[in-house]
Amino acid sequence: MKITDIECHVVVIPEVEEDACSSAQDDIVVVVHTDEGISGIGETDTNPWVVRAMIEARGTHCMAYCLKEMLIGEDPLQPEALWDKLYIGSAMTGRRGLGVCAIGALDMALWDIRGKALGEPCWQLLGGPKKDRIIPYASLLPAGNTLEQYQRSLIERAIQAKEAGFRAAKLEVCLKGPYSHNALQESDEAIVKTVAACREAVGAEMVLMVDVVYGWRDAKEALRVCKRLEPYDLFFLETPLSPDDLDGHAFLADHTSIRIASGEWLTTRFEFIDLLDRGRVDVAQPDVGRIGGLTEARRVAELAGDRGRLVVPHCWKTGIGIAASAHLAVATAHCPYIEYLPSDLCDSALRRELADDGLTMKNGEIPLPTRPGLGVELNMEAIKKYRA
Repeated sequence: MKITDIECHVVVIPEVEEDACSSAQDDIVVVVHTDEGISGIGETDTNPWVVRAMIEARGTHCMAYCLKEMLIGEDPLQPEALWDKLYIGSAMTGRRGLGVCAIGALDMALWDIRGKALGEPCWQLLGGPKKDRIIPYASLLPAGNTLEQYQRSLIERAIQAKEAGFRAAKLEVCLKGPYSHNALQESDEAIVKTVAACREAVGAEMVLMVDVVYGWRDAKEALRVCKRLEPYDLFFLETPLSPDDLDGHAFLADHTSIRIASGEWLTTRFEFIDLLDRGRVDVAQPDVGRIGGLTEARRVAELAGDRGRLVVPHCWKTGIGIAASAHLAVATAHCPYIEYLPSDLCDSALRRELADDGLTMKNGEIPLPTRPGLGVELNMEAIKKYRA
């Protein structure tokens, strides 16, 4: 089998809110074709136009080859070898950030092809099942232009998630800092009150996580709020600090009982080594598309497992990435949850329409996927509808 072509589809919803705290408003869908008629699907969560350029841009020398050119004619059933080829061949223009995100979309598609060709779900090819079910948590981003609207929306969505059968939910409490929702800049008191109100609304039995989206400038400022959040029994607090503040993460590890989670922006296992060893985070959050696909995500999962840490993959996109996260979770014993955007509680039309992830939740659990590859069915009509 040989790779014959690569298509890059940039899609975007019609009315983008540029100040919104959501990257689910656009996407790049990569389709890798082969000479045997089997195609693979992948995506990554970053600026889709620059990813397309990274994949298609002409290469000029051996340290900056074109990703697409490096894959044409290759055997897609060797995703790990191809990952290394792409990483090495694009090192001058890639190596971190954008370059690895682009590789991630391609790698995801290659694992999809491999699974389809062998008639196996990807989790089987990643080492087999380490569990008999997947537990999703509902990832809840509220709407609203005022604090009152924001809090009311978040409480309502948390209740709806519980009523839909979710056992766990993550509250996006984006109320201060550089990435606050619709430029809201509220106090730490507002953050604590929002979490308290959501906990009261869903009760003590539901697992809650909180994402503050890099809300604090330093660890001591973050710690003051962590101490006030400890009574609300949070499974983890996500991204309290910049991922570059490794010493700040270590400080929080020493001073709060709440697990600290981070890693959504990191793009290689080398960055995760720093976050795990120097930052000492409790929960590693590789985004399968951004980290370089299933190949590199599995390496990160192994690093976390070796250190006794948890893995909960980040995923804020469509059913394509959700499916990839599910397959990683099945093959990872220390992955207790996956991030899941409920289509009926998500404002993104791309999440609702772009792809069927092949996953069905019942009683708060998702059975192991059985379709070959990622098990994703792409809606080409939605691709046409939202093509940029």
